[in-house]
Amino acid sequence: MVNARRFPDPPRAGKPTIGVLALQGSFPLHIASLQRCGVEARRVRKPEDLEDIQGLVIPGGESTTMENLASRCGLFEALRSAGRDGLPIFGTCAGAILLGKGSERPERLQVVDIEVRRNAYGRQIDSFNAELFLASFETPFHGVFIRAPIIEAAAENLDCEILGRHEGHPVLLRNGRILLATFHPELTDDLRVHKLFLEMCELERGKAGEEIREGSGGGQARENAF
Repeated sequence: MVNARRFPDPPRAGKPTIGVLALQGSFPLHIASLQRCGVEARRVRKPEDLEDIQGLVIPGGESTTMENLASRCGLFEALRSAGRDGLPIFGTCAGAILLGKGSERPERLQVVDIEVRRNAYGRQIDSFNAELFLASFETPFHGVFIRAPIIEAAAENLDCEILGRHEGHPVLLRNGRILLATFHPELTDDLRVHKLFLEMCELERGKAGEEIREGSGGGQARENAF
């Protein structure tokens, strides 16, 4: 069992550590992005890898494969417990699918009470790019959508904060200590979404963190973002 009391506070000495689920998918790119942000990144492949981390990234990839591998190595339930016990988690694409709810495969962690529909835009050939206006970034973020899911009915969940939309659908959403993105920020050189997650982990105090805090104080930036 993972001890939830380990999660909220970063270590006082040395670099803080963010775990990255490293069973399948784009985990090497997330590791590189986190390292560029100045934090240590640990590959998470077994339950004990969750100890003493300040946050976790579940990357994009093949959600059914990731769920199957996590279940076989005893990690799936540990991930569920960690998320429900307060570990900050950032899920991109397949990671968002696993963190949410859904009636179709794969089995979901159900850490957030949000329906996430996989492959909602179609097959690989239907992948696309889009410039996203995300609260409260000053300039657009280049969103890469690959067999992307759709977050459904998020507005009905009062605990959710929608930070960006594309064609009316939420593409970046925060629910407490959970961050969901239906696109792939790790496929760009732009670190602002990763820094947003590090702010949620109480590890980021740079320019991106200042933008986030300024935007949360009033409605103007939010209105301009959508």
